[in-house]
Amino acid sequence: MEVLRVHIKGWTASFRYPNFISGYQPTLPVPPLSTVFGILQSVKGEYVTLENTEVGYFFKCSGRCVDLEHIYEVDEKFFGKSNICRREILFEPEIYLYIKDMRFEEYFKEPRYQILLGRSQDLAYIESIRKVELTKAEEPVLFGGTTVPFPNKGAFGFVLALPSYFTEDIPREVVDVKPFYIVDEFRKCKIDGVYYDEELNIGVYMHGKY
Repeated sequence: MEVLRVHIKGWTASFRYPNFISGYQPTLPVPPLSTVFGILQSVKGEYVTLENTEVGYFFKCSGRCVDLEHIYEVDEKFFGKSNICRREILFEPEIYLYIKDMRFEEYFKEPRYQILLGRSQDLAYIESIRKVELTKAEEPVLFGGTTVPFPNKGAFGFVLALPSYFTEDIPREVVDVKPFYIVDEFRKCKIDGVYYDEELNIGVYMHGKY
């Protein structure tokens, strides 16, 4: 299967856990599918969902730390006050995107909006754009740094309910919430629906219409 592989790098990343509104803000170890579609929507400048294209990805970083973040808390009357919270940050993040729709090559060459890895300050840049061939993984391959829909034979990691993407209209609402395996570790395994990138020696789960 021919796909577009886009390598994106950044300086920091932070992916919010659902239901953490105030206090300490931990980060998910890998971006959820909604973040990936946020990137696709940013570069295209239009709404993109699983109905439009299949997409796979894996993520890695060099480390993590906890930082103090200056925030503004706004109530229902739009009265705001400043505060400080502790936020977990991923350092030197990298994400590889695998996109079935080849038209995204032109979108990534001239992105409509900036690429973010979480918050508005988590700016990222495009390292490379390539067309590659993926083969169906018939044997165990190195796999990790991604999410896989639950249940799936051979998948591992903790399970968390996450949205696939958000609505286009404001206020945005979550869409298609379902349980996903959060596969943060890399290990050799065989999982249903995984393809193989021989050049990078990595398995890739392609998300499509479920």
